[in-house]
Amino acid sequence: MKPVYLDYNATTPIDEEVANAMMPYIREHYGNPSSSYLIGRQSKEAVEEAREKVAALINCAPEEIVFTSGGTESNNLAIKGVAFANKDKGKHIITSAVDHPAVINVCAFLNNHGFDITYVPVDKDGRVEPASVEKAIRPDTILISIMHANNEVGTIQPIEQIALLAQKHGILFHTDASQSVGKIKADVKELGVDLLTIAGHKLYAPKGIGALYIRQGTRIENLMQGAGQERGIRPGTENIIEIVALGKACELAKRDFDKNQLQMRTMRDLLLSGFQQKLGGKVKVNGNMAICLPNTLSVAFDKVNAHELASQISEDVLISTGSACHSGCTEISSVLKAMHINRETATETVRISTGKHTSKEEILLAIDIITKAIDKL
Repeated sequence: MKPVYLDYNATTPIDEEVANAMMPYIREHYGNPSSSYLIGRQSKEAVEEAREKVAALINCAPEEIVFTSGGTESNNLAIKGVAFANKDKGKHIITSAVDHPAVINVCAFLNNHGFDITYVPVDKDGRVEPASVEKAIRPDTILISIMHANNEVGTIQPIEQIALLAQKHGILFHTDASQSVGKIKADVKELGVDLLTIAGHKLYAPKGIGALYIRQGTRIENLMQGAGQERGIRPGTENIIEIVALGKACELAKRDFDKNQLQMRTMRDLLLSGFQQKLGGKVKVNGNMAICLPNTLSVAFDKVNAHELASQISEDVLISTGSACHSGCTEISSVLKAMHINRETATETVRISTGKHTSKEEILLAIDIITKAIDKL
């Protein structure tokens, strides 16, 4: 029997409909989209059709979508692209203490190249207070980048409120929506953002494909030089197979949104309920479930080392931990640190994330396996 997979925030399996959509472009339609003959035009049409499907999911114009190799490249393009294109206006950027390394490390790079970075704190639930962002704004602030939802504890950030502040001060606003797209509504017009990151492998497309929404009129400098693909913003022959896959994945996410969200939340809540019934006060939830992704549970089991637990159950249930082990030393997650969660609780923390295909049978089995392992430990 396959292990129960409960780490969908790390990556998702490729949806069967997505895989089927890819096959013709693996076996038959191999033309270069820049070619004028038929097989080239077929590939070009497939790329543009996929662009329309991605745009439909987040409610933007197709020409505002640029395909990339994934969330990391999209974040690099957004943050560096805006920074380099607007450095004449200022060199100050604001992000949060809980953003993904694909944002934090880009900001660190820019800091080494003359830009000034402010990392706004979060509250005990991992939420950025809009007032903290406004306090950090300076006359030379050119960009604010705050993730839509946290990948570890699932906290959804008040993006709409922060966007209003950015607009008020004439500052561009980027959000990394890698974890949120397909799980919660990510309408760029409602959010009010100028740039938004999508990662394909978080919504049942393959690894190695992503997209960046760039609001029309936004000044951005491309990071690579080459031919004119993707309006010259991201040159290079298009990855047609995976672009088609991302388009299909976005189409499915839009089509099945309500059903998928209900399934993920129901299974997540069933899991937590099972833990609480069997373990009582030994279960502590990190964050606030009222402002959390529907599929994400960050939970600490009292007096149980998370790494030992994950190792104990690794043949039967797959989960993540809230800390990392390097050469015998335990390094606490920067997200849990920013939330001021004490070291002991952090070492007891696991992240469990459900998916659209997670079944009740899998959840009940996981509850049984995990609680027995906790008792044993």
